[in-house]
Amino acid sequence: MQTSNPAFSQTFANNFDYTGTRTMTIQGTALKAMVLLAIVMTTAAFSWEQTQRDPGQVPALMIGGLIGGLVFFFITVFKPTAAPWTAPIYSACEGLLLGVISRYADAKFHGIAIQAVALTGGVTFLMLFFYVTGIIKVTGQLVTGIMAATGAIALLYMVSMVMSMFGKEMPFIFGSSNLGIGFSVFVVGLAAFNLLLDFDFIDRGAQAGLSKSMEWYGAFGLMVTLVWLYLEVLRLLTKLNRR
Repeated sequence: MQTSNPAFSQTFANNFDYTGTRTMTIQGTALKAMVLLAIVMTTAAFSWEQTQRDPGQVPALMIGGLIGGLVFFFITVFKPTAAPWTAPIYSACEGLLLGVISRYADAKFHGIAIQAVALTGGVTFLMLFFYVTGIIKVTGQLVTGIMAATGAIALLYMVSMVMSMFGKEMPFIFGSSNLGIGFSVFVVGLAAFNLLLDFDFIDRGAQAGLSKSMEWYGAFGLMVTLVWLYLEVLRLLTKLNRR
């Protein structure tokens, strides 16, 4: 069960729960993913409203959402059996962060947040259609390619963060030039292909007979990719609106 999503990395496969009389199902994982998505949307709406009503709360919401999301991300990754408790908290933290980011983007370009939500949903259903119908098959070569590309993008973002500490930035990451837009289109596509691998992992996990509790872990991994995809779509739309 190999995928480029760090939440589903083979490194942590030994921590998966195979015990229990009830086993993981695709339908059960989908239901739990909807629960996590509802949590994200609820806390994002709260954060959006609070950002608009009291801008002084923005630092607390952003820092709380960012740090909380990272903490519970790593707890869940290293201890998948804790996912029934940590995945909802992770989703709540991510919602707080996304609400602030989305509100500021929408204040600059009205309607951009709902456009990003719609596009993210559309891409997700499209990739699910491709996976279910077998139009795109998850092969070993595809997994290797996506893992390499995702790792390269993660490294690039890390370098960009370090550069920003010294007042420097990579123009094609944040700029709205043709190169910048092309880069964002590529990253959106890469995030979309990660969804394929996530679907495949959930499918294989159900076939392997993982414990019922692992449905929360499967839903958590899918939510990680969806958050990434949404942020990249929002970044792309922001670049397009600047032109």
